[in-house]
Amino acid sequence: MAEETNKGVLKNCDALNQTENKNNTSLNNNENISQSLAKIQPNQDESKKNAITDSKTMTNKKKAFLQFVIFALFSASAGIIQMLSFECLYHWIGWNNWWATYLISLTLSVIWNFTFNRKFTFKSSSNVPISMTLVLLYYCAFTPISVFGGQALESVGWNGTVVTVIMMLLNFVTEFFFDKYVTFNDKMVSACAKKFSKKKDN
Repeated sequence: MAEETNKGVLKNCDALNQTENKNNTSLNNNENISQSLAKIQPNQDESKKNAITDSKTMTNKKKAFLQFVIFALFSASAGIIQMLSFECLYHWIGWNNWWATYLISLTLSVIWNFTFNRKFTFKSSSNVPISMTLVLLYYCAFTPISVFGGQALESVGWNGTVVTVIMMLLNFVTEFFFDKYVTFNDKMVSACAKKFSKKKDN
């Protein structure tokens, strides 16, 4: 009788051990699943962040490309104004002073370009006098280089119209980057305006 009781107790112990082992196994599996999910979650978050970053990068590239195209179109229209005024003075009227005719035609194109690029290309709401001053600084550097360089080329036999086209292309490339990062850069213009206001206060 005692042996049967002992056997029954042993069976119950074995059953309890098996149940405990199953519970431990289940807990281990749950822990493994939790760890796997914990590893997957950061990867998913990182993937989302990368996707958002890539999307923003693509949007910025599209905006930059569109901005360049609009700038090119307005520059082309300004170029037409410059070429027509130059040809009118240089060839039709017969004013063979290259640098003077170039300077007049350049001034007309600058006024046109500044007005439309500020409003439509870069959509700048910055201080207009400051932006105009920055454009003036750009042309204080570009104009002497283009005038004297162009005059030198024309004086050694280069065609005046060809020289003008070369200077227009040089102007187009350099002015785009100057306008984008300086003239119509709201942060840059605001910083310049603050400096001027501080000087006035002093």
